[in-house]
Amino acid sequence: MIVTSVTIFVKEAHVEEFKAACVENHQNSVKEPGNLRFDVLQCMDDPCRFLLYEVYETEAAALAHRETAHYLKWRQTVESWMAKPRDGVRHRVIAPMDKGKW
Repeated sequence: MIVTSVTIFVKEAHVEEFKAACVENHQNSVKEPGNLRFDVLQCMDDPCRFLLYEVYETEAAALAHRETAHYLKWRQTVESWMAKPRDGVRHRVIAPMDKGKW
């Protein structure tokens, strides 16, 4: 399993638009083959800071996500709303390994 955590800082004027775009991306991403989780989180201490938590069964499924129409639309839509480039960190799952626990 592959987990990617993506930290995004959004310009204050675009927070609500960003949230709406992320919800649309989430709704489509969770339907992808191999997707186990796709969480969109907003920092409680800084409402302009977001975390996307993405879990895919395989490397291929994670890479395929980046080729989907909904991801490409999301990326193009939100790019100018970001205060700085997004920071994605990939992780290898140690536990739980049972995909039913996700």
